[in-house]
Amino acid sequence: QVQLVESGGGLVQSGGSLRLSCAASGFMFSNYFMSWYRQRPGSARELVATISPGGSRTNYGDSVKGRFTISRDNAKNTVFLQMDNLKLEDTAVYYCKAQQNGRPIYWGQGTQVTVSS
Repeated sequence: QVQLVESGGGLVQSGGSLRLSCAASGFMFSNYFMSWYRQRPGSARELVATISPGGSRTNYGDSVKGRFTISRDNAKNTVFLQMDNLKLEDTAVYYCKAQQNGRPIYWGQGTQVTVSS
C-alpha cells in the first residue's frame, strides 16, 4: 500500500523557518522524482520544488527560490523541504508528490503551514 505522510507543518511568524518531511512507503522511493506542491486558499495547487531520484538535480518555483531547499534521504524514504525566511504568502497546505514515468502519481494528504505577522 502506497503512503506519503507529510509532517512538520504548523504556525510560524514571518521570517521564521520550518522543515517539512514526507515519509514514503509502498513503492521504490529511490526511483521517483519527488516534489512539494502547495495550495493556498482559493488558488490552484502550485509547484514549490522538485528533486531527482538521486538527489543531484533540483528545481524551484520562482516565489521560493533562495528561501526553500528540497532534499531527500533515499535510505530513509523521506523527502524534506527546508523553508526559511517565511512570508505571509507562504501560508498554504503543502503536499508531497511522487512521480515516475509510466507509473501512477502518488500524493500525500498535506500539512498546513500558517505564517503570521
